[in-house]
Amino acid sequence: VMVKIRSGVLPAMRSTSLLKAIWIVAIVGALASVVMMSKRGREWHVCAKLSGCRTRLVAKAQKSSGGLRILEWAGKGGLLPQPVLVSTAKTGWREIWKIMMRELAPQSADGQYIRPGYTLRSKIGTPQHPQKSGRYRLYVGNACPWCHRALLVKAVRGIKFDSLPHTSLIDDPTKASRGGWAFGSSEETRDPLFNCRDLRQLYEKLMPGYSGRCTAPLMVDCKTQTIVSNESEDIVRMLNDFDLLDENQTQDDTHPLIVDLYPPQLRNQIDTANEWIYKSINNGVYRCGFSTSQEGYDRAIKDVTQGLDKLEEMLSKSRFLLGDKVTESDIRLLPTMARFDSVYNPFFKCTTRTIKSMPNIQGWLQDMYQIPGVPETLDLDDAIRSYYSNLFPLNPSGIVAKGPPFNTTDPKRGSHVKQDLFYDKAERSSSSSP
Repeated sequence: VMVKIRSGVLPAMRSTSLLKAIWIVAIVGALASVVMMSKRGREWHVCAKLSGCRTRLVAKAQKSSGGLRILEWAGKGGLLPQPVLVSTAKTGWREIWKIMMRELAPQSADGQYIRPGYTLRSKIGTPQHPQKSGRYRLYVGNACPWCHRALLVKAVRGIKFDSLPHTSLIDDPTKASRGGWAFGSSEETRDPLFNCRDLRQLYEKLMPGYSGRCTAPLMVDCKTQTIVSNESEDIVRMLNDFDLLDENQTQDDTHPLIVDLYPPQLRNQIDTANEWIYKSINNGVYRCGFSTSQEGYDRAIKDVTQGLDKLEEMLSKSRFLLGDKVTESDIRLLPTMARFDSVYNPFFKCTTRTIKSMPNIQGWLQDMYQIPGVPETLDLDDAIRSYYSNLFPLNPSGIVAKGPPFNTTDPKRGSHVKQDLFYDKAERSSSSSP
């Protein structure tokens, strides 16, 4: 089944899934029609016999907010008994929901969410993409935790906008032709390369014939007009290696410290921490929210709970995850923790724990928010709105829940002087010099 949208042609739901959905909707609609006809027939019969009561009955019905009152009529001897009606409605609603969820989030056969892999994985610093200030552009969206990682690295490393500009995408599936990311008209949200209307169009400009997922973050080489990477893990790592020096500067006359989030002596520990944090926390919350079976959810929530308990224990022994200084593992964890109590706990059903109830994680999160530049990397209220408004299979009503207050007061866990917070690349360079 193909749906033509503007100048492009997009694949819609698989034909069997669409036919199944139409069949279920037709059945539920027919049942509702039968009940309504039954109700109207009974109303007419009653009013014909008791015409004097008709005005009062209609007036009473107009004041009611009870909807179609289908269950009332089913319980009064309607054409369909209530158990049949309720079972049919539940089955139809659930099957339609499953179809929509599979389109939103790929599923295994047993109802577990499976995050797709990424194939566009080059890096800055290669002959194809040499390090050059102002050559690259990063495309990010506020609501996305994977984009948030990249913005955090830019912030804590002090990468200036002129050296590596970024465009803020608009999260609005009604304006996008594949996925949810679109461009706006303001300086911060428009596409400066091709003036594309959405991220899909940009992908196709950069890679003609591309048919994969149009995701963010996206790192683009503006000179060659090619994609460097759309994998947040790679982008975070290449931003840590991004040269902060201008062409006419030397290391001695720039910043007193060049932040290193991936110091050589901790790389094995960082890689190990990143792996289990991704499985149990970063991706674990999505596995909870996007599960389409009880078994899938139960496995996911167990991983999230155990992961949070492990974090709580680790942070009882050190200021940051791997010691007294911030590393890449802290950066990768922060986006999930910042959204947890407002989004993942209530909306994705990660309900066994809250950050507020875990004092060591809460203190760590408040501590991270004292780092200069970090608070500006996330508009939490906008992120909450995005989750509740745009993931409509999880929230058909579109009602946006109010999140709890986000505590960013200083927990007094230590100094926030840059030299006390981060490892220094200058030290690595000097120690390796002959």
